[in-house]
Amino acid sequence: QVQLVESGGGLVQAGGSLRLSCAASGRTFSWYAMGWFRQAPGKEREFVAAISWSGGSTYYADSVKGRFAISRDNAKNTVYLQINSLKPEDTAVYYCAVDLSGSTSSDLNEYEYWGQGTQVTVSS
Repeated sequence: QVQLVESGGGLVQAGGSLRLSCAASGRTFSWYAMGWFRQAPGKEREFVAAISWSGGSTYYADSVKGRFAISRDNAKNTVYLQINSLKPEDTAVYYCAVDLSGSTSSDLNEYEYWGQGTQVTVSS
């Protein structure tokens, strides 16, 4: 089993920045691909970013390219999502997830384990 705990969300003004963290435990972390998803009220959960087990390959949704950056520190069993130039439309609950295949994917059905989410709210 893999347990994931997200943190770092909060209320920020448009144009500000946040760094979300996802701490993993329970399995060997370095062999898993990781992804970030988000879900706004009344909308389906959408892909944000993914990173391979080695950290050598990343993949981003078009809506966040150039503003978001995913990274991982396997020694700390932690994945990060740096969010810059926040916009009100970025407001959502952000979820961390594990893909046991070890490759990047934008399909939420490929992810087996999920955290509880952390709220990001951007004011105008």
